[in-house]
Amino acid sequence: MSYQLPVVEAASLTKRFGDVAAVDGLSFALQQGTITGFLGPNGAGKTTTLRMLLGLAEPTSGRAAVFGERYALLQRPSHRVGATLESTDFHPGRSGRDHLRMLALAGEIERSRVEEVLRTVELEGAAGRRVKTYSLGMRQRLGLAAALLGDPELLILDEPANGLDPGGVRWLRDFLRAFAAGRRTVLISSHVLAEVAQTVDQVLIINRGRLVVESSLEDLTGRASASVRVRTPDRYTFADALGRAGIRFSTGGDDTLVAYRTSAEQVGDLAFAARVPIHELGVERSSLEEIFLGLTAEPVA
Repeated sequence: MSYQLPVVEAASLTKRFGDVAAVDGLSFALQQGTITGFLGPNGAGKTTTLRMLLGLAEPTSGRAAVFGERYALLQRPSHRVGATLESTDFHPGRSGRDHLRMLALAGEIERSRVEEVLRTVELEGAAGRRVKTYSLGMRQRLGLAAALLGDPELLILDEPANGLDPGGVRWLRDFLRAFAAGRRTVLISSHVLAEVAQTVDQVLIINRGRLVVESSLEDLTGRASASVRVRTPDRYTFADALGRAGIRFSTGGDDTLVAYRTSAEQVGDLAFAARVPIHELGVERSSLEEIFLGLTAEPVA
């Protein structure tokens, strides 16, 4: 089934807590069959946005919609949207299997789906154990199993790779790609930028509740300039020169700075003009992490 409307849509979405705007005029749209990475530093408003999409928080203004409707208006929502939020809780004395059975009963889902999703997330061997004995990675798998119970068309996942070992991360990547290949849609909030780069086909980057970038991953990495790493004993003077030139940068150890979306020639000219000695200068290929830092870096005083 295809949808003329976006699967997920935010239109001028705003959420205020007193005088603080956690989400500020955020607008984006996700189409069917895509995997989108939802990125931003801590406190950027990612989880608040997901909560508004899922009807767990009321927008101050604007609109949050899935399949063209507010989540609360969806018919049998667990059959259309599956979600895991970082704050998901489990009853510690209940087994993983019983946890899923309770959710299936509440969502009017066939009990047979419990065993199916346990096999899907490779948790059937531990399904009889109490959840309090589960590792963080096992809890992540159980949360994903719960999201899959209704065989949804949309998955909204908050930090799904958190706690997974390398094998688990690879399994999650392969699963999400197969899920989206069936014309289903995935929205992932994550800080594991290297993993996101191997999983998603488009990215949303927000900072301080506002949209910074909405782009395909290929376009974003293709158009971004390489970063320039500089080592200088006069780091503070050079940081001031970069700031005056409007170049975003971050600081590292060993008297280094990394300047984003610029060139070695421009950096060298700035150092010469500022009479700053350069002990090392190198151009590095832009990765998603570097682009992310460059777009969300705060000014350094």
